[in-house]
Amino acid sequence: MATLTLEDKRVLEDSIRDIPNFPKEGIIFKDITTLLNNPKALKILMNHLEERYKSYNLDYIAGIDARGFIFGSILADRLGVGFVPVRKKGKLPYTTVAEKYSLEYGFDEVEVHIDAFPKENSRVLLIDDLIATGGTAKAAVSLIDKVGANCVEACFILELDFLKGRDGIDSEVYSVLHID
Repeated sequence: MATLTLEDKRVLEDSIRDIPNFPKEGIIFKDITTLLNNPKALKILMNHLEERYKSYNLDYIAGIDARGFIFGSILADRLGVGFVPVRKKGKLPYTTVAEKYSLEYGFDEVEVHIDAFPKENSRVLLIDDLIATGGTAKAAVSLIDKVGANCVEACFILELDFLKGRDGIDSEVYSVLHID
């Protein structure tokens, strides 16, 4: 299994910018756009993910709207598998299956096409940039299951450990970087 060197971790951590008080007072937003525009950091990350998942016999990568699309598409191309977007409600043009999840101020929904994983019992990796409270990830894993696929792991570039978002996700969870 692929592991990052301390130097590689440092490059990745240093490429993520903190934005204080965004989107609201008291939040420190982890901005990955600075990782995306850093070719060295992006290559380290994608090489690591490719090495980790090349032996998983995946059929699809499912990326959560919207930053999961970036990492998921690159990884799907590298592994030679299909990419499936998990979108916010109302963004997909065909028949969908939806899953609601809780937010601190209400509910939201994510959707996939009903035929998103045409191969029976597909092996799917779910990916997103960050896991905080885990609501979106839990809903996405549930959606994958609802349409007859198997989420073998949920992968995140960054995990805010203190929020315990991985608790209750009905899948293995892997995070590249952690913040306590």
